[in-house]
Amino acid sequence: MSDACGTKGGASRDPVEDLKQIAYLLERSRQPTYRVKAFRNAASTLEGLGPDEVAARVEAGTIGEVKGIGKTTAAVVAESVRGELPAYLAKLQAAEDEPADDATTAIRRALRGDCHLHSDWSDGGSPIPDMADAARRLGHEYMVLTDHSPSLTVANGLSVERLEQQLDVIASLNEVYATDGGPPFRILTGIEVNINDDGTLDQKPSLLARLDLVVASLHGKLRMPSEEMTPRMVAAIANPNTDVLGHCTGRLITGGRGTRPESEFDADIVFAACEAFGVAVEINSRPERLDPPTRLLRLAVEAGCLFTIDTDAHAPGQLDWQSNGCERAVRCDVPVASIVNSWPAEDLLAWTADHESRPS
Repeated sequence: MSDACGTKGGASRDPVEDLKQIAYLLERSRQPTYRVKAFRNAASTLEGLGPDEVAARVEAGTIGEVKGIGKTTAAVVAESVRGELPAYLAKLQAAEDEPADDATTAIRRALRGDCHLHSDWSDGGSPIPDMADAARRLGHEYMVLTDHSPSLTVANGLSVERLEQQLDVIASLNEVYATDGGPPFRILTGIEVNINDDGTLDQKPSLLARLDLVVASLHGKLRMPSEEMTPRMVAAIANPNTDVLGHCTGRLITGGRGTRPESEFDADIVFAACEAFGVAVEINSRPERLDPPTRLLRLAVEAGCLFTIDTDAHAPGQLDWQSNGCERAVRCDVPVASIVNSWPAEDLLAWTADHESRPS
């Protein structure tokens, strides 16, 4: 809220920010979506009421009668307005992970952005500005919006027309970020494009060429035999529009979708192709992926590959998962200089632009 609410007799917190922080921490710990939405919806409701009405309703004991405010969220609002740390928020904060070690923290601080994340334009749960605001609060200088491509219909993949519309939205948002007086920040245009069965990319080539960064990932036919999967992946890596190879094995090690084994491919050939074509290997930080596995990540380091450390976030709170990838980078001796999202935005863009000059 623009002005913190308050009642007589005590300093006030901002109940909107407390509700949003609870939603953020719930997302970070992978709690059910309905629970996260309850707190985000309550925050939106308070913004519509305004601070004076919120304070008056808390004092009168009627805040829980407002549509969109439930018993739990009403308690959070009342505590926050009274200047108290809400008990629900305190519980979540106490349950946060142990602080990262110094080496992991150093890599996390070196990162300037996140090159793989989703919004509600595809299968993410939040609008683009919410993802951008969360990234900015984390200290990022940029984020690359990489919603899915058309053939991934289960994830509401973007058609040519919808992707072009998204580019206009991003341009408008960047105008706001450039003039709002906040920390420097920009949204870079991108896509997580599906690698087709034949190794081509699932989006119009001329449109891919307009984007700042392209993550190419496997989402179908993951059990393809190695002798077919390897040339499929190499063809995608050699595509002049590909900048990053996303979650290369496709494995799932935990989570609501169950587990899934690694795709089979000749890692020596695939990582040699990444090195030769200047394509970064993604260190995916999602807890259910943590891809590539340690043995393959070490092999990619030995091959001299570039890397990104990405969250593959589908909600604002998941942007905080980047430390998972940083920890694995430390364990596998990934050089910080080889992590492309530790580079300034202009250097990152110069690198991706150079890919487009490769012969197709």
